[in-house]
Amino acid sequence: MDADWDERVTAAWATFDDYAEAEAADFRAVIDALVAELSAGSPVGPFERACAWDSTGHSDRAVPLYQEALARGLDGYRGRRAKIQLSSSLRNMGRPEEGVKLLTPELVAPSDELDDAVRATLALCLASLGREREGLALVLGALAAHLPRYQRSMANYARALVEPEA
Repeated sequence: MDADWDERVTAAWATFDDYAEAEAADFRAVIDALVAELSAGSPVGPFERACAWDSTGHSDRAVPLYQEALARGLDGYRGRRAKIQLSSSLRNMGRPEEGVKLLTPELVAPSDELDDAVRATLALCLASLGREREGLALVLGALAAHLPRYQRSMANYARALVEPEA
């Protein structure tokens, strides 16, 4: 895998919305062709294939591919994306507890631009488990950092949602 390959994958994904729903298999074929260029043990291949299945409405096909990518050692930015997307797919398949288990450690992982996506997806998993207050606290905490005012108030309200009452 090199910069040229990454650019071509990025270009392929930029065309995703050009494919009608009935052409989903055509889009997956584009991704499959790119993945075929990778070495057999690359963790990026199953990740990209998982993304293609997931984006075309097949969480059930995506989950084992995300798991394979992570088992092969997918890490860094793509690894974090895989955890977010896998958790979302697991939730969509009625397995939100697995999503919570996968994403909770990401709350203390090194910060990056995916932090809010981690919190939003974890909040959805928690809500699916009937833990809406915890989910709301996560979302309010993430939102507070983006507000032009009231950051401290919103952060305090978020903490109060999950702290035991005195």
